[in-house]
Amino acid sequence: MNGILLLDKPIGLTSNAALQKVKRLYDAQKAGHTGSLDPLATGVLPLCFGEATKFSQFLLDANKRYVTAITLGISTTTGDAEGEVLQTQTVTGFESEFLEQTLNQFRGEIEQIPSMYSAIKVNGQPLYKLARQGIEIERKSRTVNILELNVVENVGPRLVLDIHCTKGTYIRSLAEDLGKILGCGAHVSELRRVASGPFELNSTLSIESLEKLLESDGLAGLDALLLSPALAVQAWPKVELSDIGASYLKQGQPVQIAQAPASGWVRLFSESSGEGDAGFIGVGEIIEDGRVAPRRLVATQ
Repeated sequence: MNGILLLDKPIGLTSNAALQKVKRLYDAQKAGHTGSLDPLATGVLPLCFGEATKFSQFLLDANKRYVTAITLGISTTTGDAEGEVLQTQTVTGFESEFLEQTLNQFRGEIEQIPSMYSAIKVNGQPLYKLARQGIEIERKSRTVNILELNVVENVGPRLVLDIHCTKGTYIRSLAEDLGKILGCGAHVSELRRVASGPFELNSTLSIESLEKLLESDGLAGLDALLLSPALAVQAWPKVELSDIGASYLKQGQPVQIAQAPASGWVRLFSESSGEGDAGFIGVGEIIEDGRVAPRRLVATQ
């Protein structure tokens, strides 16, 4: 069983808890998710099974898109609705022009200090576990890129933003920083991931729908939902190899391929496997002499 399942993670579950539920439904031995979502958050969570786990890192590194509701005037210990209220202030809303000027400070490359309630590990311990023990440690700022930041709704204390960003962006940190600049405090009250890399919300499935399908169609019905591991890198150039070239590549040897890109990573396919993703071999990288070197390959019988 090899492939990618696009889950609509429900509210109230950690990403790992959601993974374990689906893993049991599939009776899978090897599976992993591709980017943590807080229990408060919902939305696109690609799950990789079997050989697809070899390509999960590329989805972890992919850009993400979120729609978040931020409550202005209330700051919390965690930066989201799950935390204890620290301070409240009456907010009647901000003029659109002023708000746009303020949001400009968050567009493009910015520095963020991760929240103590993030899943970042220090000496093997997630920060959120230390935070729950009342321990706070110094965190280094990191550079992230807010590619798009658009206002969806601006009514009173409720501000809804559409955010397209690079990996490692913390939406709760953005909300807290925005609240500080506006001088009123803020926290994330709703968070939905609507895209992860090439995958969008309209292609996802709920845990409930998977349970119903297993009951009606068995494991065969669930297996039919799995997407090709090739889709994890679908934006990369495609390179087709002859059977001989594919054979050498599978033995770990770089091969020369006509009309290959001059540099970078590529998707590798066998010419004799027909159209579509059935012939996906794995991914490779163009090395200095122009040959394609194997990097991660799909195991075959």
